[in-house]
Amino acid sequence: MVYLLYGTKIFQIEEEIKNLCKNIDEMNISKYDLNNDIFSLIIEDAQTVSLFGDKKVVIADNANMFTGITSKDSELMEKYLNNINENTILILTVHNDKLDSRKKITKLINKVGTVKAFNDELDTNSLVRRLFKDYNIDYKTIQLFLNRVGTNPLIIQSEINKIKIYKGNDKNITDEDIIKLTTKLIEIDIFKLIDYIVKKDREKALELYYEMLKMNEEPIKIVVILANQFRIMYQSKELLKKGYSEKDIASILKIHPYRVKLAIQNSRNYTSEMLLKQLNNLADIDIGIKTGTLNKNLALELFILK
Repeated sequence: MVYLLYGTKIFQIEEEIKNLCKNIDEMNISKYDLNNDIFSLIIEDAQTVSLFGDKKVVIADNANMFTGITSKDSELMEKYLNNINENTILILTVHNDKLDSRKKITKLINKVGTVKAFNDELDTNSLVRRLFKDYNIDYKTIQLFLNRVGTNPLIIQSEINKIKIYKGNDKNITDEDIIKLTTKLIEIDIFKLIDYIVKKDREKALELYYEMLKMNEEPIKIVVILANQFRIMYQSKELLKKGYSEKDIASILKIHPYRVKLAIQNSRNYTSEMLLKQLNNLADIDIGIKTGTLNKNLALELFILK
């Protein structure tokens, strides 16, 4: 059996891999990265009979021979697809929103294997309900949870696992559990703070800033995260203007595609000049606090009041 899983939704691909490996012993699972590992060794592994059981799984990440990239591995892949080892589940992944359908090996794997795309937006409400399967949690509590931890599926999974461990055999999830056990993601408030600052809504911006201080967030940390978000928003906006895709931007900036997607969404209502001005102002505050010329507790407050 051969599976080709492709798309930009990394979490969903990982969930599908877990599902395919559900009944396979860990000893029978091999993982490779085609950016680092030699493809011939992966094919050799797939062709070899398992020493520990009937079925084995071979996972090969970054199988980019199925995209527009020219690859010397295409011929070897084609040979394997024409002579598949039925005792091996070969899982190939491609972190790209589409495949090159013109290629012979792409047509071949569609014929002899299973090809699945993972590009659709993830329904975070459904994800939380699925991860809290067999637990009692209402809609309002789910919204509280998402408001605190954000929509990154990897963070959602991590926070839910933490709650499950704490709760033990208690299957009832309450608002109090969410507030007590989850870590509020400062980046969520940062985006709200950015929005209030740009809209000149000083009252809401200051209120949110004071709340963050009550949570023992250091002003210098808030300044650094604010500056980082403004920088990513500015860079993403400029690269998008030049015709780069979200995937290309993530590669250029060396950050997760999910962060690029958020940055682009949050930068749509702001001009590049506005973003750059705020970034420069924050850089001045950072220098001022570190050199002692600005009071750390007042510097960001004065920035908000400008």
